[in-house]
Amino acid sequence: MDPKPDRGEQTYKGSGRLAGRKALITGGDSGIGRAAAIAFAREGADVAFGFLPEEQPDADEVIQLIEAEGRKAVPLAGDIRDEAFCQQMVAQAVEQLGGLDILVNNAARQTAQKTLQDITTEQFDRTFKTNVYAPFWITKAALPHLQAGAAIVFTTSEQAYDPSETIMDYAQTKACLANFTKSLAKSLAKQGIRVNGVAPGPFWTPLQPTGGQLPDKLPQFGADTPMGRPGQPAEIAPVYVLLASNELSYGTGQIFGENGGKGVPG
Repeated sequence: MDPKPDRGEQTYKGSGRLAGRKALITGGDSGIGRAAAIAFAREGADVAFGFLPEEQPDADEVIQLIEAEGRKAVPLAGDIRDEAFCQQMVAQAVEQLGGLDILVNNAARQTAQKTLQDITTEQFDRTFKTNVYAPFWITKAALPHLQAGAAIVFTTSEQAYDPSETIMDYAQTKACLANFTKSLAKSLAKQGIRVNGVAPGPFWTPLQPTGGQLPDKLPQFGADTPMGRPGQPAEIAPVYVLLASNELSYGTGQIFGENGGKGVPG
């Protein structure tokens, strides 16, 4: 990517806020997921992360970054559109980490199209399988392993409440996740498991230049925010750390927005 995004490799400083915790992050090889993985490791957590097999070079970098902090890295390659893989990924994460305290459902697919007529059934199905079905399957598989004090975090989006005209299928999936966050939080509150969401605005991640935005929109990506620029993944990683930590012990069912001043989730 040009310019190269800041995922926290040189900038994030930890302080032991997740010491001894065990986390699983989907889409942890790049973008916001990578930033969260780096931050979690620097805060003292061991980290398992899912990624597509073709993204192995990126995953190898994340492994090195996690291990450089003296933490355990568990890379899990596969396609989360496959329910069996989702179940296998959780089982392997639990086995290799020795348990699970934090689940971050972050992986997503976004493909911009000019009109509704340009969205094929194949695209629609792939977007929903990645963004809605997979978090459902993964969370369901993880729940038997989560104890009181555990945290689940969903990456939703500002698209859930302020949808763009070019990513209608993506926006629908993010609205689904915002709703899932709130209903699951109510369901798990008595078990002491917190569930929250993060709603990023325009962040500079590989999702954008690989089809997530129409090419003519990329030069001005993020310019419509009051801050006049897109966010860097490292800038939102602290939100994931907060939601995963016990510092937010009374916070559940909340959607935390970060979008350069465009407003808060509705």
